[in-house]
Amino acid sequence: MRYFSALCLAGLLAGGPAARAQTAPAGAPTDSLNIRRIFDEALLRGQCYENLRYLTGTIGGRLSGSPQAQLAVEWGQRTMEKAGFDKVYLQEVMVPHWVRGPKERGEIIGNKGKGVAVAVCALGGSVGTGGKLRAGVVEVHSLDELKKLPDAAVKGKFVFFNRPFDDALIEPGSAYGGAGDQRRSGPAEAGRRGAVGALVRSLTSARDDNPHTGATNYGDTPTKVPGAALSTLAADRLSLLLKADPSLKFELEMGCATLPDVKSYNVVGEIRGSKFPQEIITVGGHLDSWDLAQGAHDDGTGVTQSMEALRLLRAAGLKPERTVRAVLFMNEENGTRGGNEYARLAQANHETHVAAIESDGGGFTPRGFAVQGNPAALRKIAAWGPLLRPYHAAEIVPGHSGTDIEPLEAAVHPKALIGYDCDSQRYFDLHHTAIDTFDKVNRRELELGAGSMAALVYLLAKYSL
Repeated sequence: MRYFSALCLAGLLAGGPAARAQTAPAGAPTDSLNIRRIFDEALLRGQCYENLRYLTGTIGGRLSGSPQAQLAVEWGQRTMEKAGFDKVYLQEVMVPHWVRGPKERGEIIGNKGKGVAVAVCALGGSVGTGGKLRAGVVEVHSLDELKKLPDAAVKGKFVFFNRPFDDALIEPGSAYGGAGDQRRSGPAEAGRRGAVGALVRSLTSARDDNPHTGATNYGDTPTKVPGAALSTLAADRLSLLLKADPSLKFELEMGCATLPDVKSYNVVGEIRGSKFPQEIITVGGHLDSWDLAQGAHDDGTGVTQSMEALRLLRAAGLKPERTVRAVLFMNEENGTRGGNEYARLAQANHETHVAAIESDGGGFTPRGFAVQGNPAALRKIAAWGPLLRPYHAAEIVPGHSGTDIEPLEAAVHPKALIGYDCDSQRYFDLHHTAIDTFDKVNRRELELGAGSMAALVYLLAKYSL
């Protein structure tokens, strides 16, 4: 999901003598041997894959506020206690409780009354339709295009946001960012203009009938209207039929609702630092997922890799000099309340955070790491590239770190926010869909990612930034 040219990276790493000195490989000769021990443990005796099998197969989808989310909290605590971490504890946090209700139904209805069923799903946080909702449709390709339409063209209709991914972009995360505002804000903007609902093209390059859910945000919109995602094939069909018959109708039925907030928890496991226990390195993923499937790549892989990173250090006989925490964040998908609460407690406890790493881009083949907003930290981490290169994890670039760890920036000013970066070309085929299941995860890729994260944690814990 991150792209940065080699020329631009070279420019950041170049400079005066001090900058050049920082690019030399850091560490003692034993570092390469210790990292090899980490990867031997990951590839020969790794527990990531079997932990993920249990999380996805026995517990399943873990939407914030659901019984499954609570089971996942208990599983995470139990798993880290079994791994023998120095300390395992919960951080209480109140989270939203949105429920999908019965399976959604969508139908395109022509002027002769003939209906064509299409694949739809409610956007997370949407209001329901209160039964069957039938209206005309106006198609737009951006929020700006909606703003330019006269009120008469919008009022009483569904607004159909049909902006596809920009497939010319090499990194699909960039395409996701470019198209995502129609899902996040489309229903709110449609409601402001007097529409009865919003239909949003799924955020993916895949051409299939798997609609992609994801959070929508009404903000201060006085009128909340239902928001639904159409599969890409359904969106293509609706667009084509609209051109032939602009007067066609769409019928939508959704029973989703928002219930009162529910108590939940972040799950935290620690290995205490042997020399500088007051300095903390966080590694985490989000425990919650959407409810359409098992939440395997989003973000069961990140959760299991984060726990495994600590286990690998211990199993390899390595004692980190700084305290290392694995955090299973709750409520990334529809509120980020777990990440905000973790940062609030870190600030309240006057904690010193060296760095935070998040894995939330799937469990695919490692590439390296993205460092957010700190060129000095980027240079130092990039200097460790030769130690990571044998494991194909040496691509150290500027980029987004992770939604859950970003609140730490304002709260405790860590020296680096880091995102685990893997090959994301297939990620948005699965993201937020009913096919994000355990069988889509490759064991070896998953364990290599855990090893990569553990190796970086080892270096951070030894050398700081």
